[in-house]
Amino acid sequence: MIPNSVLPIPELDETMQIGHEPIWAIRAMLLWKHRRKLAHVTAISLLVSLAVSFSIPKQYKSTTSIMPPDQQGSSAMLLAALAGHSGGLGALGSLASGLFGAHSSTALFINLLQSGTVSDHLIDRFNLQHVYHKHYRIDTAKHLARCTKITEDKKSGVITIAVEDINRVRARDLAQAYLDELNNLVTKTNTSAAHQERIFVERRLHEVQTNLEDAEMQLSQFSTKSNAIDIKEQTRAMVDAGARVQAELLVEQSGLQSLRQIYGDSNIRVREAEARIASLQGELTKMTGSSAPLTAEAIHDDNTNSIGSNDKGELYPPLRQLPRLAVSYTDLYRRVKVQESVFELLTQQYEMARIEEAKDVPVVSVIDPPGIPEKKSFPPHLLITLLLTFLSFTVASALILMRDNWEKVDPADPRKMLAVEVLPVLRRRIRLLRLKRGFE
Repeated sequence: MIPNSVLPIPELDETMQIGHEPIWAIRAMLLWKHRRKLAHVTAISLLVSLAVSFSIPKQYKSTTSIMPPDQQGSSAMLLAALAGHSGGLGALGSLASGLFGAHSSTALFINLLQSGTVSDHLIDRFNLQHVYHKHYRIDTAKHLARCTKITEDKKSGVITIAVEDINRVRARDLAQAYLDELNNLVTKTNTSAAHQERIFVERRLHEVQTNLEDAEMQLSQFSTKSNAIDIKEQTRAMVDAGARVQAELLVEQSGLQSLRQIYGDSNIRVREAEARIASLQGELTKMTGSSAPLTAEAIHDDNTNSIGSNDKGELYPPLRQLPRLAVSYTDLYRRVKVQESVFELLTQQYEMARIEEAKDVPVVSVIDPPGIPEKKSFPPHLLITLLLTFLSFTVASALILMRDNWEKVDPADPRKMLAVEVLPVLRRRIRLLRLKRGFE
């Protein structure tokens, strides 16, 4: 026979009867007995739950969706098409999908939106440390990340940005600020070939502009000091004027001979003719000038007055000096024209580079712009009230059942004896702590 100490003890079941009633019926009767207390607790918890749910600040969600630009080249698209339609290009298709993913820029845009640069700019722009009541920026950034949800549609590649805030206008502004910061960051981090070309052409354009201004200044100073404005036209004008003066001189000399034969040398008309001839000869000498060579310092030095034509009030340089002035004038004029041609060419290249750069810069295409939310997204008052009320009812019921089970425990049970000794000590300690805090 098997001794009683080793006999298996059957497990209790909810449907096992104690006497003639199941356990669940006994518990239900116990709860029904304390129905007034449960109703009282439920009513109080309902009121408290309503107060708690309505004390939670309302959250408003503003949502926007964007479509990243397609960064695939034509060769990548052709390779992906061939890999997708040809059965024998399975390995090539996997390589194409890995290298030229249809939405490779989507992950990049999401990382940019979640970057510390964007969050720092938003914190400074909206003073979120004060709004979120955070002492450290890292805590503010974490709170902003919890209030922001960025999701991606795997099929279409559309990115959705949802921002929650207690202020509906600020929620809209934060969602729009994400789009603005993303555009700025993408533009700032653009390192395409067109961008590098534009930077190079722009730098070279500034250098050529400086050289052109210097060449124009030197030509202007040379023309001011030497009165050499247009050598070809001035030479033609000087030759014509000299020919006229020389012709007049010949006419006056012929008339002087006639006057001398008629009136003699002491006549007033003869003296007037001689004075006119001397004036014409002086003017002709001034126009022809001297054939002495001009020094380079006299031509190019701003502080030198060696070329005295301008100081003497002469309108044109001497005729004999025009060939010498033409060399320096032509050199300076050629430098100006070369710099002008280079400047025009670089200006055209600069505009073309700017156009190409604008084409290469990824532009965020906004599908749904953020708007001011009309309804709150959180908290759900009814759900919170029901959950808290049900939780209070469940806890109260569990306490009633636990208290009934505790009362049924034998007073000689060591566990109950230990609890009877420990609980009064704990109560006294708690009372003393309260008294100390009250005195303090």
